[in-house]
Amino acid sequence: MGTSNQETLVKLITKLVMEELYGMCTQIPIGVSNKHIHLSRKDMDVLFGEGSELTPIKDLGQPGQYACAEVLTVKGPKGEFGRVRVLGPLRPETQVELSKTDARTIGIKAPIRESGVLDGTPGVELIGPEGSVMLEKGAIVALRHIHMTPETAKQWGIKDKDIVDVRVNGGERAGVLGNVLVRVSDKYALEMHVDTDEANACCLDNNDTVTIIKK
Repeated sequence: MGTSNQETLVKLITKLVMEELYGMCTQIPIGVSNKHIHLSRKDMDVLFGEGSELTPIKDLGQPGQYACAEVLTVKGPKGEFGRVRVLGPLRPETQVELSKTDARTIGIKAPIRESGVLDGTPGVELIGPEGSVMLEKGAIVALRHIHMTPETAKQWGIKDKDIVDVRVNGGERAGVLGNVLVRVSDKYALEMHVDTDEANACCLDNNDTVTIIKK
């Protein structure tokens, strides 16, 4: 057997062994989420003026999602952040997504939650150019999660709300991130979202890839 054929065989055996050890594996692109805000129509009217509209400036990784020109001050008991970006489109409820570090900095205990699960979460004050809103709830640390289409989920044997682990490939801070929520919809594109704390801990940047491990 020639050297090239031997190398090919070794690579194939290595691949099969790795799949046996770690289960079904595939690559997921990363999207790093800095602190940001999703607004309701009601709060948009107070903060930016009645009937105001969001101004898209950049498309995001998920179809129909975009960063806006609009920014707000987010104020907690111990501090505030200026110029926090609003993301569109508008939602039924206002939601403020922070990292654990962000939450501690402004003096709130934001729980780790799936997006949209806001009962029992702390509020913050939002200050805009036309007014301010004191939220009764809505500040969370987003549960790390993967967006994927139904076709991809079916191909990989995964369903909506499954919990998986992912392997951070290579680099100086390679490791495994557990408790990753899978969200499946025909409105999604394949992407894993982590916050800035998680990205910094694992040296991840936008469009880096991780390996999903379904046990």
